[in-house]
Amino acid sequence: MIFTIAARELRSLFLSPLAWVILAIVQFILTYFFLIYVEQFITLQPSFAQYTNAPGVTEIIVAPLFDTAGIILLLITPILTMRLVSEERRNRTLALLFSAPVSMTEIILGKYLGILVFNFIIILLLTMMPLSLLSGTNLDMGLLMSSFLGLVLLASSFAAIGLYMSALSSQPTIAAISTFGVLLLLWILDAASTTGGESERVISYISILRHFQPMLKGVFSSSDIIYYLLFVSTFLILSIRRLDADRLQH
Repeated sequence: MIFTIAARELRSLFLSPLAWVILAIVQFILTYFFLIYVEQFITLQPSFAQYTNAPGVTEIIVAPLFDTAGIILLLITPILTMRLVSEERRNRTLALLFSAPVSMTEIILGKYLGILVFNFIIILLLTMMPLSLLSGTNLDMGLLMSSFLGLVLLASSFAAIGLYMSALSSQPTIAAISTFGVLLLLWILDAASTTGGESERVISYISILRHFQPMLKGVFSSSDIIYYLLFVSTFLILSIRRLDADRLQH
């Protein structure tokens, strides 16, 4: 049932112009930045000849491109997730889901998987851009794969928060604004760490950006993976508990 619900969510996205518009706009923006980074590399390349350990094409083009993609995903995720549950509640069709022979876990995981697949399509199309450079140069595939994994984990975390905010509200607009507010807060928390105190280290650790940036540098840490897995699991469990509470009220 999880895959059935996921397919239903994905199909409903692509049956509306929303998914196609988002895909087109995101690809246009990312292509624009990709060409900018390529031009920057071409401009800086002659000056790199005097350095023995000069940054390569992957550091100059790929890492900034994936960093930019993270910001764009932060902006579009609230739009993608705002209707997942709140639309069902607003249209009073949530009771139909409760009466169906599916568990709350299956409902949440199915809706989450549907958004996750859509985000994966965006990331896959993005990855094709730097891979096209292989026709004329070499890429650091380790750094590329690290950036790819980091962006997938980042998008997974964004989707989990968006799903939970949608489960809390009956208005998609409120769910979108709440999701954006929480994501923005988690994105900038790392900037609050200035003195290095114990409390600020804790706040810095919570920052979702702190665990994404090392992967853009090719630094693969199991602690960052665990952070994202715990992050996603926490918000999915909270979403399930929220639906369970709604089901008991019906």
